[in-house]
Amino acid sequence: MALDEALMNAAPELPGPVLRFYGWSEPAATFGYFQKYSEVAGWTPLRPLIRRPTGGGLVPHDADWTYSVVIPAGHEWYEALATESYRRIHSWVQAALDRCKVATSLAPGPIPEGVGQCFIGAEQFDLLAGGRKIAGAAQRRSKTGLLIQGSVQPTPRNVQRGAWEAAMLAVGPQFGADAFQNLELPSTLVAAAEQLVREKYSQESFNQRR
Repeated sequence: MALDEALMNAAPELPGPVLRFYGWSEPAATFGYFQKYSEVAGWTPLRPLIRRPTGGGLVPHDADWTYSVVIPAGHEWYEALATESYRRIHSWVQAALDRCKVATSLAPGPIPEGVGQCFIGAEQFDLLAGGRKIAGAAQRRSKTGLLIQGSVQPTPRNVQRGAWEAAMLAVGPQFGADAFQNLELPSTLVAAAEQLVREKYSQESFNQRR
């Protein structure tokens, strides 16, 4: 969470859009920036329970694939409306899964179940497989950039995560993301993320602030 926020804050200094894949060292859950801790704490036994810098609902991270996308201010994707941005990110994930022979569709409208819990029910443009939500995302736009945090779950059978990540990189240019190169994180950005861990994301005063 801290590195994603640090990347968003430093977006104008980055060479272009950043796609980051990451995992979890232990089962955990994240919840939207504006949600109430007292509510989400009763929805899952997973701990730690961490407030995201983005909106959205509760997301379990015990068996999913997580990723983030950072778009610098001034990029044409940054200028898109939130609904268009949401459609675009899931169209990107859909195209990558299609390369992996996984058939999916974009939700035509909301499926109002489990309000506040990301993977119960669905919102318009969430990604569905067999009528069930398989991918969701949350966004935050600041003056420096656009941060999108996404999760794919349940993970597709017979597809290796590495194959999906390679497919995401391959189809990214179709959705306004430039051809990707490995990004060496500046020491100042790493230090900023470490400070956010110490002063924000590891603190109960932040995670339980609402």
